[in-house]
Amino acid sequence: RVGLAGWEAARPGQLSGGMQQRVGLARALALDPDILLMDEAFSALDPLIRRDMQDELLRLQDDVRKTIVFISHDLDEALKIGDRIVLMRDGAVVQVGTPEDILTSPADDYVARFVADVDIARVLTAGTVMKRSEAVAVLGVDGPRTALRKMRNHAIATLFVLDRNHKLVGLVTADDIADHMAGGERDLAAIMRTDITTVPTDAPASELIPLMAGLPHPLAVTDERGRLAGVIVRGLLLGALAERGGNV
Repeated sequence: RVGLAGWEAARPGQLSGGMQQRVGLARALALDPDILLMDEAFSALDPLIRRDMQDELLRLQDDVRKTIVFISHDLDEALKIGDRIVLMRDGAVVQVGTPEDILTSPADDYVARFVADVDIARVLTAGTVMKRSEAVAVLGVDGPRTALRKMRNHAIATLFVLDRNHKLVGLVTADDIADHMAGGERDLAAIMRTDITTVPTDAPASELIPLMAGLPHPLAVTDERGRLAGVIVRGLLLGALAERGGNV
């Protein structure tokens, strides 16, 4: 008999398909294996539960950090949960690579046909389309005049501001600096805006387009420590999608 939080004790056969899969996954992880083999583990589930199980597996993987060999005939599933994908045909390996490798550089016509209907915007991430910021300002080091000079030298009108630990803390615009300097302000912290939109490096490109629609400045990409990893400008994002055959 199986006891589950919020459920009365039940026999395995009385559980739903999704709950049975959760129990099976828990039993496998309880053995603490070095490698976990999952052979089409979610194929018999309905689409909603299947997505829930995929999300659950990704959450677990963040915690347990196991090597998981996941076999699937569903390309979308492989793209969602796989760090590296192995495509096979007639028992032979055709291509091995990251999801982006598979979609943007198919090894042959078979792979190209296999991935033809995939929306590239769901696979590209902020980290793959961003660029390094041309210049930044550092609190306690740069003042308003220095920030303006950096903007002029790099032909930009917005500057992201970092603290001494390279953590992103805000941004300043040329107009904001000009307005405050007229009043004698010399502290960049008093000028910068702190309510800025940021995305992590693994944010899907499909989520970036609506975010950038109303932004008057580049979109900041941050790493897990809150440091500025790069920036995305609208033209850069749309160009990357168009180059790789995505929807824009």
